[in-house]
Amino acid sequence: MSGRTSGALKRVVVVGNGISGLTAAHTLREAGFDGELTVVGDEVHPAYSRPALSKALLLDGDSPHLLPPPTHGARELLGARATGLDTGRRLITLDDGTALPYDGAVLATGSRARRLSDLPDEVTVRALDDALALRRRLAQRPSVLVVGGGPLGMEMASACLAAGCRVTLVSRGKPLTGRLGPHLAHVLTAAARERGLTVIETGRVRVEGRAGDARIALGDGTVLRAEVLLTAVGDVPNTEWLTRTGLVVDGAVPVGTRCLARPGVAAAGDLAAFPTSRGLRRVPLWSSAIDQAKAAARALVHGDGTPPLSFQPYFWTEQFGHTLKAVGHLPAAGEPVYAAGKPGGGPALMTWRRDDGSTTAVALDHRIPIPRLRRMTRTPA
Repeated sequence: MSGRTSGALKRVVVVGNGISGLTAAHTLREAGFDGELTVVGDEVHPAYSRPALSKALLLDGDSPHLLPPPTHGARELLGARATGLDTGRRLITLDDGTALPYDGAVLATGSRARRLSDLPDEVTVRALDDALALRRRLAQRPSVLVVGGGPLGMEMASACLAAGCRVTLVSRGKPLTGRLGPHLAHVLTAAARERGLTVIETGRVRVEGRAGDARIALGDGTVLRAEVLLTAVGDVPNTEWLTRTGLVVDGAVPVGTRCLARPGVAAAGDLAAFPTSRGLRRVPLWSSAIDQAKAAARALVHGDGTPPLSFQPYFWTEQFGHTLKAVGHLPAAGEPVYAAGKPGGGPALMTWRRDDGSTTAVALDHRIPIPRLRRMTRTPA
């Protein structure tokens, strides 16, 4: 869409300088907003690729983790943290006392790593500084204990192994099964074990001890130690600064089909719960953040004149020598139908037909363009 901005929208503040905030800022300009645009980011770094933090960045110092310089022409306030939102007066307050007036606001403050303790020995990777600090430690090839058998935990375990470390991963149940389903989880976990990963399947775990002597206690009383204790057990939306606004429900900001929380206030990314075919949900994925941000920005400029969010899940991971890309809902139950390749190894294209009539398409080590992978999920007329 093009054309000049409505006279009611002269100042927009985007709170968050991750991929959601950056996409919203660019989309505002593309949609015709030519007013005053301010982007607030609590990190001092320019926008970077968060998925790279648990993949190439842990190993390759020259990995291109920074995103291209922004062209949105906004005033950028980096190293500044939002502490309050007054929707009545239309003001956003920062930690230095600055008050930013707005006609439209995009809330994109993302999420942080969920922790199992307050001990400094518990390492999490959520921001660029976290990844850089961990990479420096991995250069010494320490023993590593990873807690968390989801995609992030497995990606970091893969990077630690590739760095030459001895790595043990503790997972509640079989790694990756809850996220990917048993078939895909088995493929990746088998590759992990072949490369030397020790996997311990257990129930609840806890971090105990003291600073300098942290350890993991399993439910059966077993105690595990390593030189580096790394946890990847989920995320927590950064919504505390919105506590008094009435916008937060069950820890997230619910939005409508155009990603508006209320008139003039949009929310996108990890802190937002939006309507999906499976109900109102948070979908903390890179592609989801981009799709939401585009819908949110267009809705601020054009209101009901913009199409509602059309969301199709897209997930990818790199670990233990494999690259997996998936379009459609996961986990995938049962055995796949092979569109290319075959069981037992080599590049493959697989599909799962779900009970609700939808299709999930997965590329394993296959260089298929994403648009073609998306087309594989469409049901023939």
